[in-house]
Amino acid sequence: MDNGFVDPGGNVKNGRVPSGGTMPAGRELPVLDLEPGRPAPVRERADAARNRMRVLKAAEQLFASRDARHVTMDEIAKAAGVGRATLYRRYPDTASIATALLDEHERQVQGHILNGPPPLGPGASPADRLAAFYVAMIDLLERHLHLVLGAETGSARFGTGAYRFWRTHVRMLLTEAGVPDPEGKADAVLAPLAPEVYQFQRRTLGLSQARVTESLVWNAHRLAGGEAPPEP
Repeated sequence: MDNGFVDPGGNVKNGRVPSGGTMPAGRELPVLDLEPGRPAPVRERADAARNRMRVLKAAEQLFASRDARHVTMDEIAKAAGVGRATLYRRYPDTASIATALLDEHERQVQGHILNGPPPLGPGASPADRLAAFYVAMIDLLERHLHLVLGAETGSARFGTGAYRFWRTHVRMLLTEAGVPDPEGKADAVLAPLAPEVYQFQRRTLGLSQARVTESLVWNAHRLAGGEAPPEP
């Protein structure tokens, strides 16, 4: 379930950044502050919270054991010890479960982009920030590829709030760097971060994480006008 996103300028779609700049983690909690006049969320019952944690723990283990796209809802329900009806009341499919698990990790990167130190955070050149963004995203893919494959493959990737955030961030960096047609180039810049691409590079071609990262950092500096490191 995708509840919204924060844009790289610090604005929140359908809400505002909570005081102190701390972003709440996990799509299981309200992602954004409520607008005035909107009803408060219903407090989660203790038994529902326990079931949710059992489901997420079981799903994490199953997703880590094999391709998350091949894990079924029945397998998750059985591993979690909950009924199918209980599972489907909260999650419509396995992708929504993978998204709930992945969300916290993605929001940590978002927080660093918005409020962290340079070069990932504000204060560095567009080229250095784009290079740092690639470094952070490749690190996320390396550690959580099994979740990203379950949540953001194919066309599903483009419908997530996270992708809209990454796209806005990249477009703003390209604009600041004076790159022609940043709107048209933003998706091309993000294309190497598709989980299927990274899986192919690491598992089929046998490229190391460092080699993939170095290539993207080199591309970032060439595209955004920075001083490119030696070609990897």
